[in-house]
Amino acid sequence: MTNTETTADRPYAAESPARLEWARHAPEVYKAMVRLDSAAKKGLDPKLYELVKIRASQVNHCAFCIDMHTKDALAAGESVERIVQLGAWEESRHFYTERELAAIELTEAVTVLTDGFVPDEVYERAAKRFDEAELAQLIAAITVINAWNRFGVTCRMTPGHYQPGRHH
Repeated sequence: MTNTETTADRPYAAESPARLEWARHAPEVYKAMVRLDSAAKKGLDPKLYELVKIRASQVNHCAFCIDMHTKDALAAGESVERIVQLGAWEESRHFYTERELAAIELTEAVTVLTDGFVPDEVYERAAKRFDEAELAQLIAAITVINAWNRFGVTCRMTPGHYQPGRHH
């Protein structure tokens, strides 16, 4: 790097290796997570599913999963604008449907659990917009991405190399 060049000028130049290649050392857990992930998304709209995964990953600061699910959302036909605005969804509500807003709000509540529970009003908004089977799948999807985020953040998985269509 020259004196005027920054790491931003050279994509991935300063990337660090992951702390631990957890999937290689715990392959049965990885395979079970992939199966759980596949089961959790059944019946959910692909764009909604990716918005939920991106938002949970933003809250959890999981750069690897943000990279992955942003690319998957684009591949599913999601707009760049809606993905970009997701980090400020409360001030960008007009970009999302009431159903998507309920899912995003539920995602944050399930992800953070600061008070040890999901507030009744958040749950009720989601329950009004999703039937019970859809709501169960949505909660499963939120739970699964939170598990993936914990692997990604703890093991410092490196973002930037994911290609849509591949598993975690």
